Amino acid sequence: MNDAQLLRYSRHILLNELGVEGQERLLASHALVIGAGGLGSPVALYLGSAGVGRITVVDHDVVDETNLQRQVAHTLARVGMPKAESIRAAVAAINPDVHMVPVVQRADPALLDELVPAADVVLDCTDNFETRHAINRACVKHGRPLVSGAAIRMDGQLSVFDSRVPGNPCYACVFPEHSGVEETRCATLGVFAPLVGIVGTMQAAEALKLLTGMGSRLTGQLLMIDGRDMAFNAIGLPQNPQCGVCGQPQG
Repeated sequence: MNDAQLLRYSRHILLNELGVEGQERLLASHALVIGAGGLGSPVALYLGSAGVGRITVVDHDVVDETNLQRQVAHTLARVGMPKAESIRAAVAAINPDVHMVPVVQRADPALLDELVPAADVVLDCTDNFETRHAINRACVKHGRPLVSGAAIRMDGQLSVFDSRVPGNPCYACVFPEHSGVEETRCATLGVFAPLVGIVGTMQAAEALKLLTGMGSRLTGQLLMIDGRDMAFNAIGLPQNPQCGVCGQPQG
């Protein structure tokens, strides 16, 4: 690190859990953030401010005025701009040294097979099951840790899925792809604005811990957040040996 970086990241360097070595790991890391909305905003801002050297952000959507109630990386001046481009501008305003790569595309399996292997950690900040399952399959296939967050109405969820560790579940173990679960989105049911900030910030924290070698106690756990009472409850998640994603050899 140069003198400017030592000053910028001095409060991280003072932490025994991080120090110079941990900060250098962050500077050399690559995070893949899929979704640049309510969760993706705090995720990208905190990863960028913390000094993750390369951040790829994938989102096919554009900024809309209805996003501004909760998607804090975007501004009124950037309405109509692709969200991935808007988040690049937001992070650059905080830390121009971060190499931000906006990808204005839908995260389909082909794109994920291209991007996931190049990342050190993947953060799922999307809001639909189809994309979530595609991300999960790619992470299991390529052996990348996945930090998954969700928020709707007053309820949030957070988990870390790491198929590199034997016996750990994947997203499909917990939420089977053809389980018949009804998909809900904030566009129709609403979402409490600070809740996406809470979940997204915690996603960023878990990713930073993984990148610096601190690990994550949320691996194999599902943290449920009740925004009404500000209550946090965690439950253990077993691997499903019959899972069609991680319970069978990956080709």
